[in-house]
Amino acid sequence: MGGTILWQTFVLPDNHQKRGLYSGAAIWGSSPSIDVHRRHVCIATGNLYSVPENVTQCQENQTNNSTIPTHPDACVEPENHGNSILALDLDGGDIKWYRQLGGYDVWFVACYLNASNCPVGPNVDADFGEAPMMLRTYVNGTRRDIVVAVQKSGFAWALDRNNGSLVWSTEAGPGGIGGGGTWGAATDKKRVYTNIANLIARTSL
Repeated sequence: MGGTILWQTFVLPDNHQKRGLYSGAAIWGSSPSIDVHRRHVCIATGNLYSVPENVTQCQENQTNNSTIPTHPDACVEPENHGNSILALDLDGGDIKWYRQLGGYDVWFVACYLNASNCPVGPNVDADFGEAPMMLRTYVNGTRRDIVVAVQKSGFAWALDRNNGSLVWSTEAGPGGIGGGGTWGAATDKKRVYTNIANLIARTSL
């Protein structure tokens, strides 16, 4: 009672009070959702603002290529939960499962204003700007408990609520800097409704 902090969970590696390492992975447009049955809190995070030199070097060694969203990225360290959907234990805050979606992504406003001020790319700005939504629905004839969130990349992701495994993904609309799924989404327990900010004026998928 009285607003006492019961637990606190970090979604980036510990910087040990050193500067110039990890920052970002904010939960800015994505309110937590509660899975009462599993006693999980589902959150979705944003992109990073800075990374350690070894991560920058890793990305340079990959010639600044983007990773296919469903594939692991060698430059994303295990405790880096940027651009991720996570399930936390409701009682203690422990991370029960997580899924990083989209790979390396370091972006801030200076990238948009002047690319010379931006970290090593790609700088895709693929935050999760919408809250994860809980559904119990049928997938290929089998009833599944899933959590769905739409990313600023334009992709919608459905994960199994038991373990975070990918159930399906689809490109709901064009992504890009300031684009994709941002702010509002809803579900009627059968479908997911999202808005897409088509900032780059893309005409087709």
